[in-house]
Amino acid sequence: MDQTATMPDTHQTRSAPDASTSHDSASDGPTSREPGFLARAWRGDPADHPAARPALVLLLVGTAALYLWGLGSSGWANSFYSAAAQAGSDSWKAMFFGASDAAGSITVDKTPLSIWVMALSVRLFGLSSWSILVPQALMGVATVALLHATVRRTTGNAWAGLGAGLVLALTPVAVLMFRFNNPDALLVLLLVGATAATLRALEDPRRAARWLALGGALVGLGFLTKMLQAFLVLPALAGVYLLAASVPLARRLVHLVVAFAAMVAAGGWWVLVVELWPASSRPWIGGSQDNSILELTLGYNGLGRLNGNEVGSVGGGGGPGGGGGGWGETGLLRLFSSEIGGQVAWLLPAALLLLVAALWLTLRSGEDRRTRPVTAGLVVWGLWLLVTGLTFSLMAGIFHAYYTVALAPAIGAILGIGGHVLWQHRHTVTAVATAVAVLLSTAAMATVLLGRSDGFLPWLALLVVVLAAISAVAIVLLRFLPARLRRRAGLAVALASIVALLAGPTAYAVDTAGSAHTGSIPSAGPSTGRGGFGAGPGGRRGPGGGQPPQLQDGRTGQGQPPQGAGPQGAPGGTGAAPGNGTGTGTGNQGGAGAGGLLDGSTSSESIDALLTQDAGSYTWVAAAIGSNSASGYQLSTEEPVMAIGGFNGSDPSPTLAQFQQLVADGEVHWFIGGGGAGGRGGPGASGGTSTQIQEWVEETFTATTVDGTTLYDLSGGIA
Repeated sequence: MDQTATMPDTHQTRSAPDASTSHDSASDGPTSREPGFLARAWRGDPADHPAARPALVLLLVGTAALYLWGLGSSGWANSFYSAAAQAGSDSWKAMFFGASDAAGSITVDKTPLSIWVMALSVRLFGLSSWSILVPQALMGVATVALLHATVRRTTGNAWAGLGAGLVLALTPVAVLMFRFNNPDALLVLLLVGATAATLRALEDPRRAARWLALGGALVGLGFLTKMLQAFLVLPALAGVYLLAASVPLARRLVHLVVAFAAMVAAGGWWVLVVELWPASSRPWIGGSQDNSILELTLGYNGLGRLNGNEVGSVGGGGGPGGGGGGWGETGLLRLFSSEIGGQVAWLLPAALLLLVAALWLTLRSGEDRRTRPVTAGLVVWGLWLLVTGLTFSLMAGIFHAYYTVALAPAIGAILGIGGHVLWQHRHTVTAVATAVAVLLSTAAMATVLLGRSDGFLPWLALLVVVLAAISAVAIVLLRFLPARLRRRAGLAVALASIVALLAGPTAYAVDTAGSAHTGSIPSAGPSTGRGGFGAGPGGRRGPGGGQPPQLQDGRTGQGQPPQGAGPQGAPGGTGAAPGNGTGTGTGNQGGAGAGGLLDGSTSSESIDALLTQDAGSYTWVAAAIGSNSASGYQLSTEEPVMAIGGFNGSDPSPTLAQFQQLVADGEVHWFIGGGGAGGRGGPGASGGTSTQIQEWVEETFTATTVDGTTLYDLSGGIA
């Protein structure tokens, strides 16, 4: 018997309890009282299977354990953002702007909402890797819970919600980014919330404008987290409301205008404040060449990501013939490449198959009150997956594999909803054929992806293939079994199918959680021998090796200059790690290091003692080329360290004249040699100001080497 056929319609508006019944219940004494909040929370919806709520608790507890276990091993993770969080914990003004240091020399190259969360955590709990990383892990648990609730509401099936949440929780790139301090964790949570609010607007026409305003506001906060990437879900949200809302078209358009206004208000107020704030009394906008947040939004973090025309960036933009400059080949198969496939592609073919088949089965059966939410759910998550996936596949500018965490909720939701639809139509040939195709395509994908990680669980691919093949045959044969055997056999087949689908990504997820990740370009899973910028030899952990792209002036994107470019900033080759695959991200093994374009610097007790000496007399205890070069020293001393030129060392701030004036005024104590893109400053669209500053310091002041790092004492001023 179809269990779901007897399930109440969870999308009907529930009637209020009868007043007389409530009064009688209240007067009957303690034995007839309503169960308490905790009891209701544990039991969940009465329409659900009794095991559904304990299974949800197990899912959330397991997700929390996966995301929190050994979290401190990653240290500062991305020290670029950790330094900004430390700065924000010291200065409310630095926190508001997202400045890299508490004195406010320059901001990070993103809008600052994720910095605010980390800075508040540091203010509350003190500076540590845990206070910076735990908020991201909790965001991950919240995202899994929210996706479960959304899919559960869409389908009326708790198991569909559990499946969606489980797929998201075990996606390798999700495990990576919910244990890391890039803005992506908060972005994904906000966008899932926006999608949930939009689907609620479809259910409740009377309050549709309110739900859409909430969804728009969450997208606006997504903009405050990672700028224009948040807008990739807008075609899905607007499209599903235009197609599926039950109100007249004119009201739909009015509601969407309300949502747009809420989005602009939630995301635009900060931009307006920054644009109106006198530039002389705020930090330089990192990543821009004209000190403009609008330029950063529309250029370096906007259209430049699509067409590769990113002034001040590394990589040189997109190349001809489908190339992506230093960021990998573009094209429809990019998400399945050796660099990206293991992050997110395990269930991508299955999601595409289920999306098509579930839409076909749902629309063919005719829409009613039960199927309309399911169709809307498939449309919104399908558009999310397609628009975001195609954008990532074809963008010619800066692209990193970890961006694909934005695909994980859509893949999980489609598998949950699609699996529910297949179960509803399990006696049809289409559903059986789709289930078989999903299993076999997933097994084939797992074989390819596991084959790229030489020596990693060599038996797993065979296990996945065998389980998938047996499950596929069993699905075909189930319909011929006697009714009394079909239920037990179906349960066994379902369990075997789940193992076949999730074995590969689970292995990668556990490997990711068990490893430290640091630097600017982390990656999930074991080594695959992939190249790519910052991938390391095989790209196993964090940044480091691989062949870095050429900077726009011909230099390499590592923390040391090419042959013949002049002396390095520090003897012994500090700067970027040579890609040992450990993810430590330090410049030299075992000592202090000046860091580089992708790796945070490493201080020492001796350097800390010098930098903190008489620190209260200076605005900045030191200055270094590039944000990562400055970050390690700032995190170690908890004192402001100026990041000359911002992340790439290529922003024209400060100019040589401005820096000379700061030195003359006694604002900067030390200059730390090395670091930046190329080790002698970034390319700099305005003539290489970082390089000019470093050359002036080297010519004017005497170098001192401490623990392998070159320092220049600027306290004497300009001679």
